[in-house]
Amino acid sequence: MGLSIATATGLYGVSFGALAVAAGLTVGQTMALSLLMFTGGSQFAFIGVIAGGGVPSAALGAAALLGVRNAVYAMQMNHMLQPRGWHKWLAAQVTIDESTATAAGQTALDEQRRGFWVAGLGIFVLWNLFTFVGAWLGDALGDPRRWGLDGAAVAAFLGLLWPRLRQREPVALAVLSGVVTALALPQLPPGLPILVAAAVGAAWGWWMPDRAAASAGAEGAAP
Repeated sequence: MGLSIATATGLYGVSFGALAVAAGLTVGQTMALSLLMFTGGSQFAFIGVIAGGGVPSAALGAAALLGVRNAVYAMQMNHMLQPRGWHKWLAAQVTIDESTATAAGQTALDEQRRGFWVAGLGIFVLWNLFTFVGAWLGDALGDPRRWGLDGAAVAAFLGLLWPRLRQREPVALAVLSGVVTALALPQLPPGLPILVAAAVGAAWGWWMPDRAAASAGAEGAAP
């Protein structure tokens, strides 16, 4: 699973490299973003602002806003995997949507660790490799949608999500988050709808345990 996710996501780096160069960045600047920032949503937000004529500070602000989600992932992964020493620094660099989802999709601790590291490191290598390819070839690739690259990451996420939809609650949450995202798409800048959906998921996770505990307490108090 980790290798499949790494391949699908890494290939999409071609489009980032091509779009970044088209926005006016050099190949070196494009590679610096992929090597150091290394979070696709934030990278696309950054070059989107630059391409639209925005100042670098605005681009950095948009990228940082989208990067907040990785801090939430990091707390979950730190608790789940408990990395130590230099492994913690490396884990922080490769904690992204895909590595988190791959780890969370497993039940055994060994498989969670394997999924996280294979997906995280695999994507890091392939994303940077194909970022360079896209930046080097530039406009010669044409529209990335012609090659289906715009759907690769979406298909990968659906593959991770599907096995978890075995009970009514995950299905209900997935449908609710999808509806919220669809409603937010025409109203908010790119990247923000997913944060709104994440907030809905967090609220659900906070509310449902309290509701379950209240129901259990009421049943226990009944004669």
